[in-house]
Amino acid sequence: MMAEDIANTPASAAAAGGGSGIDLQALLRDTDVQGVLDQLDRELIGLKPVKRRIREIASFLLVSKARKQLGLEAAPPSLHMCFTGNPGTGKTTVATRMADILHRLGYVRKGHLVTVTRDDLVGQYIGHTAPKTKEILKRAMGGVLFIDEAYYLYRPENERDYGQEAIEILLQAMENHRDDLVVILAGYKDRMDTFFKANAGMASRIAHHIDFPDYDEAELLAIAQLMLEQMNYHLDDDGQVAMRDYIARRIRQPNFANARSIRNALDRARLRQASRLFSSERIVDADMLSALSAEDLRASRVFQDATDGPHDKGDGR
Repeated sequence: MMAEDIANTPASAAAAGGGSGIDLQALLRDTDVQGVLDQLDRELIGLKPVKRRIREIASFLLVSKARKQLGLEAAPPSLHMCFTGNPGTGKTTVATRMADILHRLGYVRKGHLVTVTRDDLVGQYIGHTAPKTKEILKRAMGGVLFIDEAYYLYRPENERDYGQEAIEILLQAMENHRDDLVVILAGYKDRMDTFFKANAGMASRIAHHIDFPDYDEAELLAIAQLMLEQMNYHLDDDGQVAMRDYIARRIRQPNFANARSIRNALDRARLRQASRLFSSERIVDADMLSALSAEDLRASRVFQDATDGPHDKGDGR
C-alpha cells in the first residue's frame, strides 16, 4: 500500500448494530500519520518493501483504532517487531518514525525511542542484570524500546551468562505492558532466526518481521547527495564521478555498512577538503567552501591498488 492509498481508504466503518460510522480519512488527518509517512519518504532513499510494510501497519493501526471506538476491538493488537538487515540500512530511522506513528494513534503515551544493546541490559555479576533491565524498561515505558544486535542477549555457550535473565524480564514486560510499550529487536537476519529458534517465547510475541535490503549503487549515490545537501555541501562534476567510483569499489570490500559507510566517507572527504583549502587557498568563496572535488575522495585507501597490499581495514578511509 502506497502512502496515498491510506488517504483513499473507504471513508466509513459500520458500527455494530448502531448504524453510525467513523470517517477514516478524517481520522488520518486528525492524527497526521500521513505526515510521518511522508517524512520517512524524504529521509530514506529506496527501501520500497520496508516503506510498504510500514504503511500497511499504519493502515492496520488506523482501522484498529476505529474498531476500538466502535466497540469492536477486544484487546490492543500485538505490536512488537523485528527489523533484520545489514548495518546502515535505516532500521533506527524507521524505528523512530514508527514510535511517532504509535504515539499519534494513541498506542503509546510518549512516542520516544530508547535504543540499547546487550551491555545496557545484561550485568556482569549475580544480581546486576535485573535492575539494569528494569531501569531500561522504566525509561522506555510509553514509547519504543529498540534493541540492536538483540541476538547477543542469548549466549548458550557461556553457562555463567546472565542474558537469559534479561530475556525473561523483557518477555514479562512485553506481555504485561503491551498497551504502553513496543519492543523492536534488530540485527542480522540469520542470527535473529537462530535467536528466535532458541527463544520460542520471544518469537511468539513478535507480530511484525521487516527485512531491510541493502542499497544498490544508484541508491547509495543518491544517499550521498542527500547527506551533502543536508550539510550544505555538494560534489563538483569530477567529484560525482569519483563518488560513483568510490561506491562501486567500497561496496565490494569487507565491513561495508551501506549508508553508514557513505556518511563516514563523506566526513573524511570534508576533512581532506578543509586541509586542501588551507594549504592552497587564501581567499575562498561559498562555492569553494561547499564543493567536494575528486581529489578529496580519491585520496581514500579504497582507491589504492590491490598490489600495494591490504591497506584497507574495512573502514573505507
